[in-house]
Amino acid sequence: MSARVSVEVRRLEHGEDLPLPRYATDGAAGMDVVSAEDIVLESGMRHAVATGLAVAIPEGYEIQVRPRSGLALKHGVSVPNTPGTIDSDYRGELKIIMINHGSDPFPIARGDRVAQLVLAPVTLAAWEEVDALSDTVRGSGGFGSTGV
Repeated sequence: MSARVSVEVRRLEHGEDLPLPRYATDGAAGMDVVSAEDIVLESGMRHAVATGLAVAIPEGYEIQVRPRSGLALKHGVSVPNTPGTIDSDYRGELKIIMINHGSDPFPIARGDRVAQLVLAPVTLAAWEEVDALSDTVRGSGGFGSTGV
């Protein structure tokens, strides 16, 4: 079992009786998070689905928001900015931006699992401006250049 990192969570009034995000199996990387609202996502519609939770992510970490594969495969419902990032300094309500790519309306009921949350370490970049970059076999070959 991997080490657990403590993440503070506050239930908002509209999330009072909902379960906290949780791992569905022992080997799961993502925690299922549920909706705190009822909504119908019409075909092509985007909506920030409320979870009724606010979190305090430790510095040096982020929470990545990822789609649930079953919703994507069966209904065409996904998270358009995959993976979404929740930064460690954000303290507002955790909302899941969802989109219905399917042709049928997709109802979301309060308590339905809508996405997965993955706690991940963040490595910060320190840019170092140079006059030339080191050479590689690929070089500056762009899109599709390695499959030719």
